[in-house]
Amino acid sequence: MKIDIILCGVGGMGALSSAAIISKAALDMGWYMKQAETHGMSQRGGDVQSHLRISDKPIASDLIPEGECDIILSVEPMEALRYLPFLSKDGWVITNENPFINIPNYPEKEAIIAEINKLPHSIVFDADTIAKEVHNPKGTNMVVLGAASKYLGIDIEKLEDAVRSNFGRKGEAIVNANIDALRAGRAVADKM
Repeated sequence: MKIDIILCGVGGMGALSSAAIISKAALDMGWYMKQAETHGMSQRGGDVQSHLRISDKPIASDLIPEGECDIILSVEPMEALRYLPFLSKDGWVITNENPFINIPNYPEKEAIIAEINKLPHSIVFDADTIAKEVHNPKGTNMVVLGAASKYLGIDIEKLEDAVRSNFGRKGEAIVNANIDALRAGRAVADKM
């Protein structure tokens, strides 16, 4: 078993928190993990991405070669497009449909979504609204992670445990809000 994931978004949207949760859950299952992060100008709304490789066998490199990514997990649709050259022919793109418009020439949302929908395997959905519905408006990343969880090969309980570990210092209310967002995202994938 080997899964290569690119997690991407804009600084402050939680892509790196999602990477940390997947990493912890994979390690708790006894798997190997390698990760490489690029923060860019994340404090100014710049792009953030992480290459995350998990496997039941040792991993040689932390970088995913072009054409070999199994999942692009994005909290922002244009960032998903940026990494399409890495996607394998059987790979999945799972992204929030709502843009974070941080540049003056940001493409039309409809054009971005149309490109993603051309792919054989994609889930494009309104993760922002789902996060608000579960009373966690900052939990869009957890909703997207929940939708991707179906394809990670990691038990949802292990991901929930990793959420507890990652957010535990912030208190039980924050932990529960993030687990609710994770479960709501999983429900989206289960319906598809």
